[in-house]
Amino acid sequence: MKASTFVYPWDVNGDPEAAGRIAALGVRQVTLASAYHSTRALTPRHPRHRVVTAEHASVLYPTDDRWAGRELRPYAAGDWAPGDAFGEAAAALVDAGLEVHTWVVLAHNSRLGAEHPDTSVVNAYGDRYPWAPCVAQPATRAYLVDLAAEAAVRPGARGTELESLGWYGLQHLHAHDKTGGVALGDAGMYLMALCFCPACREGYGRQGLDADELAAAVREALEPLWRGAPDDGGWAGVEKLLGETNAAATRAWRDETARTLQEEAVAAVRAAAPEGFQVLLHADPVTYHVGANPGVDPAHILAVADGVVVPCAGGPGLLTPFAEQRRAGAVVAANFGVVSGMGGSPGTLAADAGHARELGATELRLYHAGLASDGDLEAVREALAGF
Repeated sequence: MKASTFVYPWDVNGDPEAAGRIAALGVRQVTLASAYHSTRALTPRHPRHRVVTAEHASVLYPTDDRWAGRELRPYAAGDWAPGDAFGEAAAALVDAGLEVHTWVVLAHNSRLGAEHPDTSVVNAYGDRYPWAPCVAQPATRAYLVDLAAEAAVRPGARGTELESLGWYGLQHLHAHDKTGGVALGDAGMYLMALCFCPACREGYGRQGLDADELAAAVREALEPLWRGAPDDGGWAGVEKLLGETNAAATRAWRDETARTLQEEAVAAVRAAAPEGFQVLLHADPVTYHVGANPGVDPAHILAVADGVVVPCAGGPGLLTPFAEQRRAGAVVAANFGVVSGMGGSPGTLAADAGHARELGATELRLYHAGLASDGDLEAVREALAGF
């Protein structure tokens, strides 16, 4: 059962022992960031630094001339990943005997939203989510498709994993985040993710909805939750709050918008990539879910991409819908956290991986070799050796 670990270029560059240490974990592959959002990350073993602050979303390689004259374009990294940081790290990892795949974060970019506010998701109250580009807007879609192709197909990479290729919503750990005071639940989060930018308002109209009336209905539906009423959860909860007709129409618009973007992005990557290049999506099997693992239809996405990376932090149950639709050769990778300080459980990795395999997982993803302590990494080595 093939295992890969996530890594940032700054975990490797400047540390001559990093690539060998990662290879010694027992993984065959590294999923190496080539386009990533802003973050503050520990580097607990690096000889030159202990904390890296990536101030904004950026690409970790030099861009080409496809962006010339375009308003929406990727941002270069600062001193946290200068030059061709991805290429430097990829070369070291390949030399250590590891297969390198790119890790590409797409519809999650706070700087884009700050500098181009019209690109952002707008909720029913008129609040913009600068971290969440609206994937219905033509210019934003074109930017994301071209970014996917460029950031995915880097020298030395044999495949890619596309994260955030779909809708993003309220869920976002912002600086000093204080959005957890009201338990919105699954249904509430869906309502807070509905976008009312001009492109989405037009899209709702094509579904037979009046956008102003829909926004008012969303605000009314959320009122009980703001007052502390329990969220019934699931799609039934959305239908109860918003009404079946409104709920179905919004979902039809959003599902189609995300599905066509995923098709376009995967096609663009394939067109730019050499033969045999693997394309996976980080995904959730519930189409109305949003975030880094956006919702997809399992049967559809497994007919478009080579497979999926599935979050298993809450248990491996999300694997089953993908496993049931898996065609021959498709990848269903179970993604487990192995950083104990961030809620991961490296000590139970062997058991968790075994359970995931029983549920249909074909590969493992481990988050994250650069962030984990020495003790966590030792637990990973033991688990992979025994497994």
